[in-house]
Amino acid sequence: MATTETTEKVAREPEKAAPPPPEMKTSGDAVPTKYFALLEVVLRFLLFASALVAVLVIVTSKQTEPVPISPFPPFPLALRDAKFNQSPAYIYFVAALSVTGFYAVISTLLSFYSLLRPGCFTKALSHFVIIDVLLLGIVASATGAAGAVAYIGLKGNSHAGWMKVCNIYDKLCRRFGASVALSLFGSIVLVLLVLLSVYTLSKKIQK
Repeated sequence: MATTETTEKVAREPEKAAPPPPEMKTSGDAVPTKYFALLEVVLRFLLFASALVAVLVIVTSKQTEPVPISPFPPFPLALRDAKFNQSPAYIYFVAALSVTGFYAVISTLLSFYSLLRPGCFTKALSHFVIIDVLLLGIVASATGAAGAVAYIGLKGNSHAGWMKVCNIYDKLCRRFGASVALSLFGSIVLVLLVLLSVYTLSKKIQK
């Protein structure tokens, strides 16, 4: 009788739902992490491409035009070359983007390898956010310096007596402007990389 009553009591008790297996708990977090890793690879490749193209555009830019060498008539002319290395701001601009492009190559390869084999270079990838922030400041300052010189060349400055030169070196100014725009795009990519790295690290912190 006792056995029968025990059996009936167990049958009347509602069945408890079994806990989900461990892989079901972690599967929801694995998919976004993989997407974030893929997005990081794409952003780092875009950083490399923008830095490389910006450096190539400005380094290969050169224009020779006749320029008056005397403010008095008959205004004698002389052929003058215009290149990026005639301005310290553009030299700094090229150096900053060259370092950024070299770093982007290394970080892209490590990020791609870590995407193929999760767990590899995890500690190194976590330190990328520090270098990203440092390069963001360098690239932003170089972009601002080059943009300021480009604006003076385009508009001049009547208060300081600086004449505009883009009416003479028009092709060169357009190429410099395109290079500055690419550098600005690289700065935006670095901002996205910093935000992505901070968000990924915050997800790994145990609550």
